[in-house]
Amino acid sequence: MKLSKKVWLIVVIAIIVAALASLFTIYFRQAGERGELQDRLSRAETLLPNLVKQKKDLQDQLASATSLLNKNQAKFPESVESIEYGEDLFKIADDCNVELTSLRSSTPTGKKVGSVTYSVSSFVVIVEGNIDNMLKFIDAVGTGIDYDLFWSFQLPWSVDVNSINMEVAKSKATISLDIYGYKGT
Repeated sequence: MKLSKKVWLIVVIAIIVAALASLFTIYFRQAGERGELQDRLSRAETLLPNLVKQKKDLQDQLASATSLLNKNQAKFPESVESIEYGEDLFKIADDCNVELTSLRSSTPTGKKVGSVTYSVSSFVVIVEGNIDNMLKFIDAVGTGIDYDLFWSFQLPWSVDVNSINMEVAKSKATISLDIYGYKGT
């Protein structure tokens, strides 16, 4: 069967129309996507300066917090022994019926005696109570023994009491002491 020129012309025109319709559909779809992408891009460009500023602010806050952390870490003793000593001092105060109202410690330092190195932590302790109990506390801390309760320090440390300031009228004593703990060689 032979097709006439008119049929071929109609088929070619139909193919061209279908191709053009497909191209227009694709073009308009891409034009819509391009418009949507341009809207998103303009919104992102609007948000970018705020995000950059927020990032800089957060970096500044991080730097400030890191600086504050380093500054505050320097205030606290690095050695765990200081915490253990503090716990023992509170226990001694409780056993001696005095109230330990303040406990300040310094960063431990090393002190070498011969081939042995000791960790030395300085403390300022403020206790309140009656005079007999405060004296009992001072004796217990200085000797490591409470003769009434028959206990002694369980940790390998000793105390050197540097000074005692008693305010009898206020029933308060401020005690400055150094605690020596074995650090190793």
